[in-house]
Amino acid sequence: MADTKREIERKYESDESGLPDLLDLTGVAGVATVVDKGVAELDAVYYDTPDERLASAGITLRRRTGGHDAGWHLKFPVSSGVRDEIREPLSDAVPRALAALLRSRVRDTGLVPLVRIRSSRDVRDLLDADGALLAEVSVDAVHAERLTGAPLGTRWSEIEVELADGRDPAFLDKVDKKLRKAGVRVSAAPSKLARALSETTPREADAAKSEPDKKAKGAKGDKGDRGGRGDSGRKGGKVGGKKAPEPERVAADYVLAYVAAQRDAIVGLDPAVRRGLPDSVHRMRVATRRLRGSLRSYAKVMDRTFTDPIGQELKWLAGELGIDRDQEVLTERLTAALDDLPRTLVVGPVRNRLRTWSGARTSGSRRRLIAVLDGTRYLDLLNVLDALIAEPPLLKAAQGDPEKVLAKAVRRQVGRVSTLVAQALDVPSGTERDLAMHEARKKAKRARYAAEVAVDFGDRFTAQVRAMKSLQTLLGDHQDSVMAREALRDLAAQAQGAGESSFTYGVLYGREERRAAEIEAALPDAYERWCESR
Repeated sequence: MADTKREIERKYESDESGLPDLLDLTGVAGVATVVDKGVAELDAVYYDTPDERLASAGITLRRRTGGHDAGWHLKFPVSSGVRDEIREPLSDAVPRALAALLRSRVRDTGLVPLVRIRSSRDVRDLLDADGALLAEVSVDAVHAERLTGAPLGTRWSEIEVELADGRDPAFLDKVDKKLRKAGVRVSAAPSKLARALSETTPREADAAKSEPDKKAKGAKGDKGDRGGRGDSGRKGGKVGGKKAPEPERVAADYVLAYVAAQRDAIVGLDPAVRRGLPDSVHRMRVATRRLRGSLRSYAKVMDRTFTDPIGQELKWLAGELGIDRDQEVLTERLTAALDDLPRTLVVGPVRNRLRTWSGARTSGSRRRLIAVLDGTRYLDLLNVLDALIAEPPLLKAAQGDPEKVLAKAVRRQVGRVSTLVAQALDVPSGTERDLAMHEARKKAKRARYAAEVAVDFGDRFTAQVRAMKSLQTLLGDHQDSVMAREALRDLAAQAQGAGESSFTYGVLYGREERRAAEIEAALPDAYERWCESR
């Protein structure tokens, strides 16, 4: 079982080799004692893909010997100075648990030893008046060497201040103030690996690589009848010794930027989903829906012959993610509804049955989801998305005025929502209306995502995003009620089969039915207000 730790630290550098001689850390507010823990010799090898995909995402994977925490360490960035560190025991090969968390980025490329960093670490513990640890301050004499390509090395000294578990991060501000007064400055590099890579990159190789890259960019975009991006995809260069103006952005630039952002979200959320972090499944599912919706909405920008098969695969992935997410939402809704009931209306072991029912369904769906993320179909989808962004199948409208092209697509999607809501209101209450409202909800999401692509062009698109989200929420609450009633019928049947009372499930069913009726009654006015705001 992997050990996970939230690491909160700050890095500094100084013109001196260690802490300034006159720096007394007992002068930091709250520090009663500074304990010298001696010097530890650390030896770490950092792994990455040959094209450094992990480093580009701020992720580090290392195998370290020496010190009190020898082993494999995988670190994911959370925010500035905050990372989640996942540890596994020392072994020769990358542990399978850690490799799985990197699969969405590494895929079939493989991991190689990239950099070796050896540090002589002089450690001091900052203790409070009770002798409890506040933070650990270490002064590292670092020697880094690149293990691929030319054997380049570099040396430097740095200071790390790592907050003890459970301590207030504001304490680091106090240490920071003391260090700055002593002439210590914040490190320019976010990590040892980042500095090592920067200082051991062969400069000659960089220059040589840049030339073919420039030539490739100049030729990129020649798509023939598919209407490639051409010169619009290039940055401004130099003409006659002067910097050429940046080319105006076209519709394709906005659509592709949105598509790439959703692709990045899927890849970035993969480890969080595997770790079972809160809301990660929901956010990954939303990213797949945003991506699929944008491909459908902007079919005049990218050829559907190419994008429709991708949309089908995104639909499949969203469905697999939905198995877990839908169960989570449903359980939360039923639990909250049960909490709102007076105790006199709760008859029998209702909570235990709900817990057992939810646990069985969630456990099975989670195993299935992890199997999906480990499967080749999912990795093939990620590779296809990369290819789509690198070489998009652009049509004539892709080169058009972005505001006009995007506005037209948004109007088209909003019009479809309007038609579907009107049709739902004309259908009597019952299964047929439930289905019609659910379909309107899905189209409202698509219209919202289409408008998100265009928000740079003013308040009218931002207003459309808000309007669609509001309508989507109302229709979503109705659909959740439909699903809750189905679940309550299932739970009632299970209770009856076990000889338990089904009374409470009937009460909850009646409340859900009333909630759905209230939403249906409110929908005409909400729809009219929405139409007026368009």
